[in-house]
Order: sequence, then C-alpha cells, then structure tokens
Amino acid sequence: MLNNIGLPGLLLIAVVVLVLFGRGKISSLMGEVGKGITSFKKGIKEGQDEITAATTEAKDVTPETEKDKV
Repeated sequence: MLNNIGLPGLLLIAVVVLVLFGRGKISSLMGEVGKGITSFKKGIKEGQDEITAATTEAKDVTPETEKDKV
C-alpha cells in the first residue's frame, strides 16, 4: 500500500500537516530535531575521543615470559 504513494500523495500529506499544526509549530519542531541531531553527533564524537584517549594511554602489562612465547 505504501509503495503506491508518489509525489502528489506526499504533497497532499504535507499540506494537511501544515494546515493542522501551522507553520510556527512545524518550524519549532524542526528546530528541536536539528538540536537533537547536533547533540547526538557531539556525543558520538566525544565518545570516540574518549576511546582514542583510552587506547593511547593503555600499557602493555604482559609478563616478559609471555611476550617471548608469541
């Protein structure tokens, strides 16, 4: 059923949503979505930075006798 929705159907849905909620409400909602995406990307970057810092600070604690076996 959803495979049959084309451009005219999407435009009709957009117009109905615009009429129901109004331009101001949709604008503020999109602003909140943008802030959420930005916050998510910032969190991902900080997590990757923590992982990178943790791996560079890791020390090899393998005993010398175990290193020789490899």
